[in-house]
Amino acid sequence: MDGNGDWPEDLSPEGAPVVSYNALEIAAPVERVWAVLVRAVAWPSLYANCKDLQIEGHPGPDLGPGVFFTWRTFGLRVRTQVTAWEPERFLAWRGDTWYGRGYHLWRLEPTQQGCRLVTEEVQRGLVPWLGRLYLRPALHSWHQRWLEGLAARATASAASDAIADPLELERVVDTSLPE
Repeated sequence: MDGNGDWPEDLSPEGAPVVSYNALEIAAPVERVWAVLVRAVAWPSLYANCKDLQIEGHPGPDLGPGVFFTWRTFGLRVRTQVTAWEPERFLAWRGDTWYGRGYHLWRLEPTQQGCRLVTEEVQRGLVPWLGRLYLRPALHSWHQRWLEGLAARATASAASDAIADPLELERVVDTSLPE
């Protein structure tokens, strides 16, 4: 596990066919943004490019160090593992398949208004190389939507702060979730 959130040697951005960078200032404290980010089971309700997410062999709805999760993104089923984890500072996972491999890094930076959330992704392999002209702008666009969804959830009305159960918060913010 990469303990400091740096790029793995085999997935550094230099020379990769697909690299994406997005950042967003969020008017919510780092603790709140972190809690929303690691609640992976809620991603489909705030990021339409995430489907069928399942956390493997880990109790609860949140990611953690070393946790594996499978999900569908860009129409592909991927299995990823959390490889870098420092609460309220950074989170990263990597996925390796026969058609490509990728590394997705999130950094949280406290600001006077709340926090700045940065997401970066690198992809290498056959599919990323063949699809690079599509994947570069698509990743940038979809990651921006993901940031905006996370921000909306993290900055939900002050009334939601009084809700003790984070899953209940998701029902308040996204009324499409079942009871």
